Formats: sequence, C-alpha cells, structure tokens
Amino acid sequence: MEELKILQKTEHLHEARWWELEPSGKVHCYLCPRHCHIGPGQAGFCFIRINQEGKLYSLGYGAPAALQVDPIEKKPLNHFLPGTRVFSMGTAGCNMGCFFCQNWDISKSRSDQVRSQPVPPEDVPLLALKYGCESIAFTYNEPTIWGEYIIDICREARKYGLKTVMVTNGYITYDAFHDIYDHIDAANVDLKAFTENFYGKITLTHLQPVLETLAWLKKETPVWFEITNLMIPTLNDDPAETRKLAEWILTHLGPDVPLHFTAFHPDFKLQDKPRTPPKTLDQARQIALEVGLRYVYEGNIYSDGANTYCPKCDELLIRRSWHDVLENHIKNGACPKCGLAIPGVWTHDTKGKRFSKQGVSSTAKLYAHLNL
Repeated sequence: MEELKILQKTEHLHEARWWELEPSGKVHCYLCPRHCHIGPGQAGFCFIRINQEGKLYSLGYGAPAALQVDPIEKKPLNHFLPGTRVFSMGTAGCNMGCFFCQNWDISKSRSDQVRSQPVPPEDVPLLALKYGCESIAFTYNEPTIWGEYIIDICREARKYGLKTVMVTNGYITYDAFHDIYDHIDAANVDLKAFTENFYGKITLTHLQPVLETLAWLKKETPVWFEITNLMIPTLNDDPAETRKLAEWILTHLGPDVPLHFTAFHPDFKLQDKPRTPPKTLDQARQIALEVGLRYVYEGNIYSDGANTYCPKCDELLIRRSWHDVLENHIKNGACPKCGLAIPGVWTHDTKGKRFSKQGVSSTAKLYAHLNL
C-alpha cells in the first residue's frame, strides 16, 4: 500500500459506504451534509474517511479511541433505562468544527494522533456484558462518521439483547439516515443553538440539517430520543432564542420529547467564555415548561431540575444527583399517584436473551489490559 499523504499507514482498510467516484478522481462522500469531495490520498473534514486509489475507506472502523463505562444519565438520557450502565465508545474525528468541543482531544484529532486499539464489532457486546452494561453508546466524537462500524456492532448487539444508543450532533444525510438509525434504540441529539449564525460561526455547519434529522427521528423511526442544548453565555443563552427553540420542539416533535439544558465550561477555543450560571439554566427550563414541554432538565450542575416530575400531578418520579439515580418511583411506565403514562423506555424487554459465559470470559481475557 502506498503511503497516505496525511494519515497513518494502515495495514487493513475498511471500505466505506455512502460515496461515489467522480471523473476527476475525487471521491464524493455523502454521509453527512458536508458532501466532501476528497482528493486521492486525502481525508474529508472528519479526518477518518479517506480516498485511497479512488475508493473511500473508514479509518474509524474497528478502531475506537475511547472506551468507558458510564451511567446512561451521562449521555444524557433520563427516560431510557434509568439507573443502568452503558458501554460507551468513540473514535477520532468529527464532522463539525465546534469551537467549544469538550472532547476535542479525540474529536479534533486524526486517527494517527490518538491511541486507538483494534476492537472488532463482534467483541463490543461481549465487552459490554463483561462490565454489566444494558446498552452500548456511540459517543464522545460524532458517531455518524463511523456509521459502518456502528451498523455491524448493532447487528452483533442484537444477538445478546443489548440496546444501542447514538449521542450525536444530528448532522447526517437522508441517504445514510435509515441505514444507521434503523439499528438504533435511543439517541440524544445536540441541538447546539437555534440560530444559523451560531451554527455557521461556532460549529462551521448549518442548523437546518439538524432540525431535519430530529423530524425524521420523530416521524420515521421508533427510536426513543432526547435533546440537549449546551448553553454558552452570550452565544446561545438569549431567552428569546430559548423560547423559539422550545416552540419549535413543541410544534414539530410534540411536548413529550425530553429537553436538557446543560452548563458549559470553558474548553478548546472558547476559553474566554465563563461557565454557565445555574440561574441561566433555571430560566431556560422555566421558559420551556411555559411553552408546553413536559419534561425539561438541567444538567452539569446539582439541581432539582435534574429530577423527573409527573406533568399532571407534580409527583416526584425520579430523583437524581448529577448522574446518579437516588429514587425511581415509576411503576409500569406510569406515575404511581395519578396513573399518567410517562413516555420513555423503562424496562429492558430483551434482557432475557443473554450470552455464552464462555464467550464473555474469553473476550475478557483478550482485553484484560482495559481498566474501565
């Protein structure tokens, strides 16, 4: 194999999906709305999709740069198997250019700049089971860019009754949307702001494709999804913008999609902005509730705004502290006081399909160096 111009020489390359060869020798990648036209030996904006001799390959396939066991509430997902653990993984690269990225050490890196390790799709669910996880999350960087790997992991996860989760910026084309999301059980979508100006200047992308993805999730899939809005002082925390964001969700997605307002901390290229004051999140939550959204949360701070309340009788249903579930009173998916059905996924319907202990044991030995 000839030396790649900007990326590591890789012994085995995995051919990508969602591309076409152009007469010029460039490859058109149509996985995300960037529609990169990639020259020979070069990579797309995401760093990990490369044109090698007129074919597109994914350097993210089978090469996670981050593996960790998290509470599901960290994704954040508050209405999906609360109190359970999720096996979380990410690769190098990203298809957005967010100045405030809080995982920039991998998302802004090429595959040769991070310590990735080979983990084939069939081993991922066995690792998840080894660590007592009920689901697998594709997270940390933008999982869309390693969609081929995700699809194969999901197929393996189904064999063991494991759920799958996308933690995503929502920047994907319709060409690839169903190919990936038809395998997914839950998602958290970052709706980073509600102005094109913010998306264009601070993320180097556009708002409309993200709104379209949210609409597709609602109208065309059974995927349980929640939305996160990271509030950055002076950039996207204007109450008028918050109201418009909440009104759009109510109109296009309905009142029951959980919305998380989370606190920013200075990172990457936005070191000059202060941390988000708790009162900003409190105000945003009140605005969204006034608009008519029923499940609105505050994150990255200690607050009663992390709890789940019944929108009919105000009964405390789930009490949380940061990412910990301290109390869960939901019974059979409903409020125990008034009986109102609470939207979400509260039980694991495929948990009984389990696994060969021998397979988990042999996988555990293979990855004994991991300390998750």
